[in-house]
Amino acid sequence: MGGRWNGQQWTTLKELALHHRNRLEEEAAQLLGIGTEPEFAIAQRALLVQSPAGNLLWDCISSLDDKTIAQIKLRGGIRAIAISHPHFYSSMVEWAEHFDAEIYLHAADRQWVMRESSRIHFWKGATLPLWDGLTLINCGGHFEGGTLLHWPAGGNGKAALLTSDILTVVQDRRYVSFMRSYPNLIPLGPAAIDCILKALEPFSFDRIYGGWWKANVPADAKAAVARSAERYLRAINRSARGD
Repeated sequence: MGGRWNGQQWTTLKELALHHRNRLEEEAAQLLGIGTEPEFAIAQRALLVQSPAGNLLWDCISSLDDKTIAQIKLRGGIRAIAISHPHFYSSMVEWAEHFDAEIYLHAADRQWVMRESSRIHFWKGATLPLWDGLTLINCGGHFEGGTLLHWPAGGNGKAALLTSDILTVVQDRRYVSFMRSYPNLIPLGPAAIDCILKALEPFSFDRIYGGWWKANVPADAKAAVARSAERYLRAINRSARGD
């Protein structure tokens, strides 16, 4: 899928490979960013979390080229893929089959899966512990099954949260924001923000790694989420009053 001003358009993996290549870049120690150049779809990038008991691919991109395969194999392959929400399902089944990996998706978003696979595990509830302390957190918001990944080891020895655009890192990287629909600029309501905050309450984290290159909160990230939510709620409540 490629984004255009006239809406979504569709292509094939073969066509994509003719004109694009993947970019791999270390975001932090034990955290590899994987994106596509020239920019494709909404220019998102995936993240490979390298962990002693197995690597986890967070989110997915469409392109899987030889360079990417080789670099991931050098780092120990992929034990499982976990995806934040349906916009990033992309070619998850191709990736899973190539690396003999499982896929974890929240069951609330099952209706959006267009290609079934026995590798897909639909999980339910508020959290799903994986291994080495990695935990999937269902917080809703952008999608009902919207998921975050808590990484207690972090890339710098401090806990991190991988957020995609369930929490989107804004240009001032001391803040994040929230949306129901980004292309249509439809905001989330106060109840959804409260659910996100409650889901994150038990978890500590110093950094946030978002869904795009450099879209990271480098420090004090949990406080950044709190002040961002306060600012967001203040703004939409003012709009509701007609101020």
